[in-house]
Amino acid sequence: MTTSTGKKTEEAERPQRLHLVFGGELKSLDSHEFRDVSKIDIVGLFPDYASAERAWRAKAQKTVDSAETRYFIVHLHRLIEPDLAPPTRTA
Repeated sequence: MTTSTGKKTEEAERPQRLHLVFGGELKSLDSHEFRDVSKIDIVGLFPDYASAERAWRAKAQKTVDSAETRYFIVHLHRLIEPDLAPPTRTA
């Protein structure tokens, strides 16, 4: 189904490339090891990199005063389909 802006059609044509956004407090700035795994903040799963990046930026901005708190984007589609060529970035 197409809306007046054509957005629905555009979304349907793009392949789904799942991304996971999560973060929390690290043990140190030199590590990717979390201080308490039970307190990891799972922000969510996103259908494309652009929406995952928006969520990542929003969470990272909220924790800007905590140097040990970091958020990450995991390209789940690369784990699910490792032979799939990475998309070229358009922005």
